[in-house]
Amino acid sequence: MTIFTLLGVSFIGALVLAFVGDRKFAPEINIVCSFASFVASIVLALQVYQDGPFVAGGKFFFIDAFSVYLVVLTSFVSMTTTIFSKPYMRRERDHGRVGHWGMRFYHAMFQLFIFAMLLCLLTNNVGVLWIAMELATLATVLLVSLYKTPTAIEAAWKYFILCGVGIAQALFGTVLLYFAAEKVLGEGGDALLWTNLSQISGQLEPTVLKLAFVFLMVGYGTKVGLVPLHNWLPDAHAEGPTPISAVLSGLLLNIALYALVRCKVLVDGSLGTHLAGNIMMGFGLLSILVASFSMLRQKDIKRMFSYSSIEHMGIATFAFGLGGPIATFGALLHMLVHSLTKSSIFFTVGHASQMHDTQEMSKIRGLIRGNPLVGWGLMLGVMSIVGMPPFGVFTSEFLILTATMKDAPLMTPFLLLGLGVAFAALLRRVQPMVSGHIPSWQHPLKASHVPVILHMVLVLVIGLYMPNFLSRWFHMAVELLK
Repeated sequence: MTIFTLLGVSFIGALVLAFVGDRKFAPEINIVCSFASFVASIVLALQVYQDGPFVAGGKFFFIDAFSVYLVVLTSFVSMTTTIFSKPYMRRERDHGRVGHWGMRFYHAMFQLFIFAMLLCLLTNNVGVLWIAMELATLATVLLVSLYKTPTAIEAAWKYFILCGVGIAQALFGTVLLYFAAEKVLGEGGDALLWTNLSQISGQLEPTVLKLAFVFLMVGYGTKVGLVPLHNWLPDAHAEGPTPISAVLSGLLLNIALYALVRCKVLVDGSLGTHLAGNIMMGFGLLSILVASFSMLRQKDIKRMFSYSSIEHMGIATFAFGLGGPIATFGALLHMLVHSLTKSSIFFTVGHASQMHDTQEMSKIRGLIRGNPLVGWGLMLGVMSIVGMPPFGVFTSEFLILTATMKDAPLMTPFLLLGLGVAFAALLRRVQPMVSGHIPSWQHPLKASHVPVILHMVLVLVIGLYMPNFLSRWFHMAVELLK
């Protein structure tokens, strides 16, 4: 019942907001729907925490420690994003960037996007996972083009084409996975269920699984934003509304990585080798290095942080590929702290861009004096995302680096190089924006500070002390992914 409530709230919310999305109370409906989803996710997480993994809905749904942890994270970040988007989108509406139909469209598509991501995490069917991922893509493509400017439409078109081609590769990989499974399980939907596939992974044809994983890696890797499949992501972040940038970086990339990791577990069980892990490590390390150096060249603030997202998803992908309890634990923790930190950064970036009427970093100055909470929120967010202690990102990166030094020492210099360049690039760019005098073109702004403060407090607490329930949760997920 909890699962149907969780999915039903966002789906019904999307239908309701399609009709009332520009009314005075529409943002409140958006917030209430997201809050109800968060409450339902907590109830579901408690069930898994107490009783362990379970199937529901005639085996259509499957929930374990890995998926439910991301369900809670997804519903929480979507809730805080709706709180942030209330004043942000109202200002966009008042300044004419979004019209009546645009606001209705924004609120409805936001809830549909959340519904699609939750369905990805809750389904037990590999085919339904692909369909839900495609639904999430279509919803965000339309949101990226919300402002209807030539650059926004171009970014949405690039997003649609590249991710459409990528998701087609994932479909072919899914077909190959079914082809291998039906020889063991027989024809029908049972050959597409995660629970069945995990039990017979050792009986699946290794050659077919190798080929399937290559297509799945390219397909879902495009959605993760891994280099060289990343070209859609910087444009989508730069041209879409800032709340969408927050959920794209903080949530959608995690969902695609979740699908990829699930597939890796099946391939490892079939092959008995580290081939899938090596492929993920290669893509992850390449993403870290390319994204880190790309940050040095950016002039648009949202594009710069989109490359930061590519870097951090590369770190998580590398860690999952490396495998082992320490690296996997670090990867799970990194997904959590990156989502919280990066969405918080985009919240402050959105307010900073509105204060200066631009996203060009050279024109953004004096944030701490102009709006101390926005300025300090951005500065602390950047200190967190580059891995400075005592924030949680430092903890996850330290675990991943430790595991790399132990299990893949030759990779350690490249990993350190990427982390070091990203550290220098972000601090070099952000320090002039938060310091200095207030420029004449800076406008006063009524910002939404609660989501930023809440996210940064959580990241700081996780860095200083990890609660026992969270540690146990991650250990349960590590056992599933070994």
